[in-house]
Amino acid sequence: AEGAGGPGGEGAGGPGGEGAGGLVEEGAVALRALPGTEPWYRNRLGQKVIHLVKFLLLKNRRKETTTKAEILALVIRKHKRHFPVIFKRASEVLQLIFGIDVKQVDPSSHSYVTVPTLGLTYDGMSPSGAPSAPKTSLLILVLGVIFLEGNCAREEKIWEALGMIGVYAGQEHFIYGEPRRLLTKDWVQEKYLEYRRGPGSLPGCSELQWGPRAHVETSKMKVLEFLAKVSGTDPSSFPSQYAEALREEEERGRAPVTARARTRAVGCICSGATSSVFSCPLGQEADPHSVLEEGGQHAK
Repeated sequence: AEGAGGPGGEGAGGPGGEGAGGLVEEGAVALRALPGTEPWYRNRLGQKVIHLVKFLLLKNRRKETTTKAEILALVIRKHKRHFPVIFKRASEVLQLIFGIDVKQVDPSSHSYVTVPTLGLTYDGMSPSGAPSAPKTSLLILVLGVIFLEGNCAREEKIWEALGMIGVYAGQEHFIYGEPRRLLTKDWVQEKYLEYRRGPGSLPGCSELQWGPRAHVETSKMKVLEFLAKVSGTDPSSFPSQYAEALREEEERGRAPVTARARTRAVGCICSGATSSVFSCPLGQEADPHSVLEEGGQHAK
């Protein structure tokens, strides 16, 4: 059997480990957190997905490219014919949980590189080099809450939304660390958010808006598409926000907007928009050790 610590102890672990054990546990928890997850993560292919998540997280930290041949040799091994489904599922985990996209850089050699999703340049990795998980997906979710709340959200509304995925102010999160520092300091300093304290600095009364860097690096449409993917819906399920995002795309000259595109924005949007996105099981906490142990029993 291949142990839970890595794909046979090769490749993903690498010299010195670089905190690989913690990252694979985070990836294992992430598998359970995806919408529509079934017990597939307990079988052999599910274990291969976990190993590939670990492998790609380490590649991301080292800023290294990888190739299909390397993945097949070090991770997939005898399950080569299942490469497409394993690669697709691992890519979903990386994008939705960690905010990392896997991009093909050379079709001829099937080489890949990992980058922050939605065009953002921030990955949230520790500048000291200490092992930590990318936090881009949480930033995107916060930007999404602000957009859904009319481009300006009270801090308490953001915590209410993030609480639905197990992220709470002042409470260390197993992937994202201490989230209140991210919202009120780190992302403000990085110019992704603007933080305005409320009267008398009462807890929860402060407001957050998109910062200039968010406006430059990404767009409302990209954030809306990410939220729709997380919640298993379509961007047009949020009609007023979808229409606003389309107008922004027009202004930026990114895409022609036809009458047909506008009429796709059907249904109704109300104050429950945020809840509809965050009611999916993304980020629910689970015991990473039990996930790995359960899977290890089947990956023989």
